[in-house]
Amino acid sequence: MARKVGALDASPMADLKKEILVNVGGRRYVLPWSTLDEFPLSRLSKLKFCQSLEEIAQLCDDYDQDRQEFFFDRSPSAFGMIVSFLAAGKLALLRDMCVLSFQEELTYWGIEEANLEKCCLRKLLKKLEELAELRRDEALQQQREACGPTVHDSRWGLFMHWLREMVENPQSGLPGKVFACLSILFVATTAVSLCVSTMPDLRAEEDKGECSQKCYYIFIVETVCVAWFSLEFCLRFVQARNKCQFFQGPLNIIDILAISPYYVSLAVPEEPPGDGEKPGGGSSYLEKVGLVLRVLRALRILYVMRLARHSLGLQTLGLTVRRCTREFGLLLLFLCVAITLFSPLVYVAENESGRVLEFTSIPASYWWAIISMTTVGYGDMVPRSVPGQVVALSSILSGILIMAFPATSIFHTFSHSYLELKNKQEQLQARLHRLQSATTASEHELLKDVDDAILEGPPSPIKYI
Repeated sequence: MARKVGALDASPMADLKKEILVNVGGRRYVLPWSTLDEFPLSRLSKLKFCQSLEEIAQLCDDYDQDRQEFFFDRSPSAFGMIVSFLAAGKLALLRDMCVLSFQEELTYWGIEEANLEKCCLRKLLKKLEELAELRRDEALQQQREACGPTVHDSRWGLFMHWLREMVENPQSGLPGKVFACLSILFVATTAVSLCVSTMPDLRAEEDKGECSQKCYYIFIVETVCVAWFSLEFCLRFVQARNKCQFFQGPLNIIDILAISPYYVSLAVPEEPPGDGEKPGGGSSYLEKVGLVLRVLRALRILYVMRLARHSLGLQTLGLTVRRCTREFGLLLLFLCVAITLFSPLVYVAENESGRVLEFTSIPASYWWAIISMTTVGYGDMVPRSVPGQVVALSSILSGILIMAFPATSIFHTFSHSYLELKNKQEQLQARLHRLQSATTASEHELLKDVDDAILEGPPSPIKYI
């Protein structure tokens, strides 16, 4: 059986023909060879077959030939967990140790990751997925930088660098802060204008084809806001290193969808075709044009999504949704299965009782199952019979449990994403402060090189939300 011996015990009671004496980070252990024989691919088991000091030196950091003691400069805490696994057969992660560091220890000692407990293995796999995602983002960022200019010696290069800092980084200085504040101000103004334009008196004037002074002012405000958004979009496009990659960004796509309705509404004529056309065709044309204009005006609400450029909370929300696609998929699957189960049950229960008031068919019962399992309960469809009420109670309890299953995982992902984005933002602010504190150009370049080396690694997820 494996056991730990004291550091001051120079001659532990051990039969070195049947046992091995190991010193890991100052902690000494005696392990029987019979236990190690069960793991022939482990590093300790390979020591048994070494025939020379050179072979031993390839497997351990040092070797005391007099006491036959093997030294390893590794984490003693991680090795303690591995010793417990060799003795008891259970392997778990260390709470105070990084999961990826513990994986490196397992690789060094030749222990397979599949031996971890299921909960610990899931945690390790999740960390590996996050690491792979960050590495993909890093490779994408390097590809973007490789496609654009890398020096700013010319005036145009310096201007593009200044424009990029102003547009993309509000913390870069006063221009960046003013630009961000103006963007938020115009977004708020657009939201207020959209709400005011739906007032009953304005809607009545629009239906009559009239335009009062108030309607004219709203059009002027909308025009100014769209002009600002168009200017901002053009500036972001000009400073982008990769023009093709620019149009693939989610926020840039939202910008296009929010800006385009204004220009389309100007291009589409609201008057009917010429007087020579048929009355039915003119009426159909007006209906189609009116429908298109109403849909396009409703898309103006997408301006609110532009706040994600300047809100750490919205960025965290977007990153959480991106990382929890599997959890959201499972939640949707659970709801679909439960809805498919309870809809026929409540229909049969109400039909057999002779009280088919709202539940006219199974597809009509799907709406009731959705609002019941999500605990909304509009009250438009209510089971009247006792069997139907029992089914309703079961569906509500099932909905509560199903909604609660992925909530913990999503919450932990949200907290981790928020801390990650906050740390990235603090590092960026500290870097900018050091660059602004440099008194000479040589100090500026030196600090920039040092900061680039410090910040080397996974890029900020903010750029990919």
